[in-house]
Amino acid sequence: MALSTDLERTQVFQQDGFALTGELLSMAEVETYRNIYDRLLSGEIESGDKRSDLASHVPRREGVRENITQIMWPSALYAPLKDLPLHSRALTMARELIGDDAVLDFDMLIHKAPHTGVATPWHQDAAYWIDLPDTRAVSIWVALDDATVDNGCMWYIRGSHQKPIRPHRPTSDGRNIECDCSEDEPGATAVPLSLGEGVAHAGGTLHYSRGNISDRTRRAWILNYRPADMIRLEREQGMDHGLENNERMVRNADAADVVDGVDAVDSGD
Repeated sequence: MALSTDLERTQVFQQDGFALTGELLSMAEVETYRNIYDRLLSGEIESGDKRSDLASHVPRREGVRENITQIMWPSALYAPLKDLPLHSRALTMARELIGDDAVLDFDMLIHKAPHTGVATPWHQDAAYWIDLPDTRAVSIWVALDDATVDNGCMWYIRGSHQKPIRPHRPTSDGRNIECDCSEDEPGATAVPLSLGEGVAHAGGTLHYSRGNISDRTRRAWILNYRPADMIRLEREQGMDHGLENNERMVRNADAADVVDGVDAVDSGD
């Protein structure tokens, strides 16, 4: 997936449903973001009901608060984030990939601690979202640690964004959703990243990540973008990805017949 020009990256994104962004943060900047991330994780910066477990359906080991920690809207919980470089750089990347009308829809943190070993179920982000007339969207997944197969780098199915959304069903506790897919499917691709690098994927791209079986933590920062007019329509219908209305419901019509009102969360990982 070596990329040399912006045109090639856009073509790869359109064809495969995901593309490398290259480095988005320097090592020094990564340290700044890690500090904020860890303060959110420890509770020094309070996250309230914006914090949840993306694998709450799997029994937790003793002393483990979450199998996979998700914190929605870190930029709302800690306002100085908006003036740091990642949001502006990710916005530039999003506009390159989906158009100049892209703006931030929401952001999140997803954390996999060492030896938690719990996979994020296969899913498509679009299965969590309401139907919109313009489905352009991009999630930019940024590694704050080296992301490897063993600690939970992203996996994608090439070209899956060009096909209909698959039927999704609730996980056993009804708090997340999943669909049938595996690493054995044609086009399944692991995307390891060095810290500070990112990968962008479309809303319809099938993805998951393995559990962290390594000795190292895996911290990820995810920023989601879509056209400003579509965000306005979302907000008018009460969809704010947990900013104020934290109803965690599946809303996409293509998934509704399967999950039919079962509680679920937004997921970027």
